[in-house]
Amino acid sequence: MFKNIEFANPDFFWLLLLLPLAMLWYVFKRNEQSASLNMSSIKGFGNKGILSKLKPLLFLMRLLALGAIIVAIARPQTKDVSTRTKKTEGIDIVMAIDVSSSMLARDLKPNRLSALKKVAADFIKKRPNDRIGLVAYAGESYTKTPITSDKSIVLGALREISYGQLNDGTAIGMGLATSVNRLKESKALSKVIILLTDGVNNSGFIEPQTAADLAVEFDIKTYTIGIGTNGNALTPVSYNIDGSFRYGMRKVEIDEALLKDIAKVSGGKYFRATNNEKLEAIYGEINKLEKTEIEEFKYTQYDEKFRSWILLAGALLLLEWILRNTIFKSFI
Repeated sequence: MFKNIEFANPDFFWLLLLLPLAMLWYVFKRNEQSASLNMSSIKGFGNKGILSKLKPLLFLMRLLALGAIIVAIARPQTKDVSTRTKKTEGIDIVMAIDVSSSMLARDLKPNRLSALKKVAADFIKKRPNDRIGLVAYAGESYTKTPITSDKSIVLGALREISYGQLNDGTAIGMGLATSVNRLKESKALSKVIILLTDGVNNSGFIEPQTAADLAVEFDIKTYTIGIGTNGNALTPVSYNIDGSFRYGMRKVEIDEALLKDIAKVSGGKYFRATNNEKLEAIYGEINKLEKTEIEEFKYTQYDEKFRSWILLAGALLLLEWILRNTIFKSFI
């Protein structure tokens, strides 16, 4: 009966304590007013003896009616809550991904590029309210996907990114400049670049510092990530006869000073990912740092249920009045 029911004035339920007190008062008063009469036979009264025993039902009806009234003034109601959200601050993000041959190094499993694509895909899925674009760079750079809110397009483009689509090399300045170009016309309140590399700038015709200054000019925050273990890593060093890579141990060289400077001047942060777990943690931290503000509106609709209790109380009092003035009239 009370499933999914809430009460607006539950304090009124304390009045239910009056019901057992009223019953005690009724029993005490009835015993006090009772008198015994010895008779040889009650045959002449017919069924009136039975009716006299049922007389307390009238008082019980009044108690039930009072209980129903108390429940009614406690205001039973059901509540339907609907929620609407309004995005108050959107974030436009460009992920600049190094696709040079060194990204096939196996210090991350199965290699740096595959590990990055997996973690980046999880990051994209966790940003449902933001627009995201992709830039790929090696010895040169290009826009893989302009910023879009269609995550299926971004995830599909991310899966297609692979080594061999660009001339080899590491053009950090080119990758950053292309990312800035994607965001400079954005009207978003917050614009972010996540630039990842595993090497030293050795290609391209735009210096990384120049690209970083452009990011500052257009109010774009840049997070930089250096990916690669400390020390040596199993890295592609040459080609086999069949065209596949031959791997050998090479020293991992990342221009961390440059990446720290790019992040610092733009208000971002530098991270170092030496294994899969740290790479996941880095994207998790960026996800927390760059929060899209959501304004939530809740609408509550109440459906009052006290009317049925008032009708029940009224029906009980009416029935009690009818019985008291008809069947039980001679006993009152």
